[in-house]
Amino acid sequence: MPASQDKFSVKAYDPGDAQATIDIFLRAIREVASRDYSPAQITAWAKVDDGEVWAQYRASRPTWLAMDGSTPVGFTDLKADGCLDMMFVDPDYQGRGVASLLLATVEQAACERGLSRIFTEASLTSCPFFERKGFLVMTMQQVQKRGQTFINFLMEKPLR
Repeated sequence: MPASQDKFSVKAYDPGDAQATIDIFLRAIREVASRDYSPAQITAWAKVDDGEVWAQYRASRPTWLAMDGSTPVGFTDLKADGCLDMMFVDPDYQGRGVASLLLATVEQAACERGLSRIFTEASLTSCPFFERKGFLVMTMQQVQKRGQTFINFLMEKPLR
């Protein structure tokens, strides 16, 4: 029986989750971030060159998946220095609390690790979400990826 609407759980990443995280990543960029970035930028960004490298990257740090029953609907991670490197939510689950649940998981893990802050490089698309959750924009950045220049924001949130 599927989970009731807006009732999600979080589980730790395991190697069998690699393809689900790739699928969420690609769909989120192509269907959501495409509102804020050009087609050329989306083409450059929405690529996973090597699924095995992706899987190793996901497994190299704490990574969590948001679940709707047995269906992965989002994921996030936390590097040892407090960097929330990736957070993506399936387009069908946008605005339903998935990102908030994932962020709460990251914040709790960061506190448990004794970190005083978390930070991220937020896209144009995700910056408003992070601002609502107490992150401050430290600087606007221009980053290069596959020949395209992207604007993003280095954002930080102190932890109490």
